[in-house]
Amino acid sequence: MAKKSKAGRAGGAGQLSHVDARGRVKMVDVGDKPITNREAIARGTITMSRDALRLIRAGAVKKGDPLQTARLAGILAAKQTSSLIPLCHPLPLSSVNVDLTAMPRGYDIEARVRTTSQTGVEMEALTAVAVAALTIYDMVKAVDKTMVIGDIRVMSKTGGRSGAYVRQEGRTAGRQKRRTAGRQKRGPALR
Repeated sequence: MAKKSKAGRAGGAGQLSHVDARGRVKMVDVGDKPITNREAIARGTITMSRDALRLIRAGAVKKGDPLQTARLAGILAAKQTSSLIPLCHPLPLSSVNVDLTAMPRGYDIEARVRTTSQTGVEMEALTAVAVAALTIYDMVKAVDKTMVIGDIRVMSKTGGRSGAYVRQEGRTAGRQKRRTAGRQKRGPALR
């Protein structure tokens, strides 16, 4: 069983904040956390066949423009994250940007989400990327059912008591380092 911290939740390094001392799932109480500016950037990819790429780039997909539709779907998904992920708090998002960049075998998808709130927007950014990729898949699946959605990950986050985080590409999961709040620096431009 997890030990309770002074805040009344399962505590200590490596403890999950969404699990109480009896092992039950719970929504984290963020009521006592300060309201701060927060931003998260997530990325992912969708790869596809040459035929599917040719159709998208020629503007010849019968359902319409999958890139513009994916951008819009990603924005909408970020706004609906708390309806999709059970323990996410509904947040007042101040900005959601979804960018799609052409790659030789598909598209790189990046979502940048901002809020001024008591909890971060990593889940909103991840959801935006995932739904944007799923939207492209949906619109092009008649031509290519072998598309692959992958590498969805948080690239950076700022704000909150845990400080800033910038993904160091090439490192394995679990080996990333956080920057402390006192040394918050912006990482390299991700656009």
